[in-house]
Amino acid sequence: MPLLLLDLDNTLLDRAGPFRAWGEGFLAEIGAPATDIDWLLSIDADGLTDRWDVADAIRDRYGLRIPAIDLVEELHDGVVANTRLDPLVACALRIAGDAGWVPVVVSNGAVRQQEKKIRQTGLDRYVADWVISEEAGVSKPNPRIFAVAAQRGRMPLRGAWVVGDSPEADIGGAAAVGLPSVWLHRGRRWSDTRFAPTRTVDGLIAAVATVLGG
Repeated sequence: MPLLLLDLDNTLLDRAGPFRAWGEGFLAEIGAPATDIDWLLSIDADGLTDRWDVADAIRDRYGLRIPAIDLVEELHDGVVANTRLDPLVACALRIAGDAGWVPVVVSNGAVRQQEKKIRQTGLDRYVADWVISEEAGVSKPNPRIFAVAAQRGRMPLRGAWVVGDSPEADIGGAAAVGLPSVWLHRGRRWSDTRFAPTRTVDGLIAAVATVLGG
């Protein structure tokens, strides 16, 4: 029963769509041009920009007096509210579990937001456990977070696979700990010369099929 170590955002759960949905609603609420969504998406950088920096950029651009902490909370809650679990992803996880794999989520981020997404979408019913960097005290690509995941899953790291969309955090992390990996390309080309994924696919369903196919 090997471990299947899975990223959360834009791997198990779509994050890009919910952020856009929140952003469009927020811009309409403050009376900003709808075309500003492109600016907001660029500032967010697919979730890589610190939430406080995103909040500060929004406050500066629109001269908002809302406290940064309230804007960060609104962003978090808005993304969570728009997040859904794809039934095909749930099915793929169930198939992986039936085949003897132990799915464990390994996610960088804040416990409050990430755990709420896992529970609210029902993803918690399809994974054995989860490790979130804020709680673990270490983030991907540091190999220690994968060791924590193995402890949570009560399984050795040997034989595990890592699946995710981030070249640095997921695939770089897998390379650092010596594990095979599947990269979800999301329309991108691989460009890092330091390491490379074992397999490249377009989504979670194909990734699970790849792992099960060995």
